[in-house]
Amino acid sequence: MKLGLFFDLRNPPAWRRPWPDHYRWSLDLISAAEGMGAASVWFTEHHGLEDGYLPQPLTFAAAVAARTSRVRIGTAVLLAALRHPRHIAEEAAMVDILSAGRLELGVGAGFAQRDYDAFGADIRRRYPLTDAAVAEIRRLLAAGEVTPPPVQRPLPIWMGYQGPQGARRAGRLGTGLLSLDPRLLEPYEQGLAEGGHEPSSARMSGMLDIIVADDPDEARRRILPHFVYQLNSYRRMNAGGPYRDLTVDEVAGDTGRKGKIPGLTVLTAHDAIQAIRERTAGVPVEHVYLWASVAGMPDDLVERHVELLFREVAPAL
Repeated sequence: MKLGLFFDLRNPPAWRRPWPDHYRWSLDLISAAEGMGAASVWFTEHHGLEDGYLPQPLTFAAAVAARTSRVRIGTAVLLAALRHPRHIAEEAAMVDILSAGRLELGVGAGFAQRDYDAFGADIRRRYPLTDAAVAEIRRLLAAGEVTPPPVQRPLPIWMGYQGPQGARRAGRLGTGLLSLDPRLLEPYEQGLAEGGHEPSSARMSGMLDIIVADDPDEARRRILPHFVYQLNSYRRMNAGGPYRDLTVDEVAGDTGRKGKIPGLTVLTAHDAIQAIRERTAGVPVEHVYLWASVAGMPDDLVERHVELLFREVAPAL
């Protein structure tokens, strides 16, 4: 199991810092995490959000490649249906070269109508478009049509598909699966067999919603407004009709009854070790990545989370 961090680079208006400072701070954090033993960093994608949610993950990955020397660099996920396959293949090859062979290309179909509208693409065709893009990316790389070529042959490709049907599609394509849900292992292995791939080649990676802190109760209290902002942002992207933001008080009420923020677990290093073991049991896990930060949460909490994660949690795993 390789432990890493997940970045969306949100910079919300309520806690905003100048954009150059925000990106510089993020690159510094990644460099520091690598020095502490981080195995991977992963970047995601959405478009046109008020908080500047990272829109071009491979562009940022290139900057990370230039600042690091060992950590694996992944996308989780790149929205392949919004780009020409050759564009993806060439950018991926460039990042792989800059990193001396450290790219993990994670591709997905996405869910937000606004992302597809921004590029004039049809969200109803997102799955066949994504499948076709992966097949073409592989063909271009294998045929030597991408110059200069990537260092890795073949380039590791992952599909960020969810649910049994998505897992089966990823299996048929012969890619890794960006999910840690043990219920998806069987349909994923079935898809591998259907696609002529060895079921024993199954490899799964994904995110766990854990933040590590010395004092989880205090950290949870400080993170809560940031998490509610993030939660409402995703709810708005998913809303197909009338919508109302949740308030901090509403989510805090759920926190009090359940002992944790719904959708985010704040744990000590000791408890995080046990939770990660339990939540990856029975899965052919390769990478596990946790949020680096939740919607501009305080820097001291982010930095301590990273330190605990790679100084205490990762060695125990």
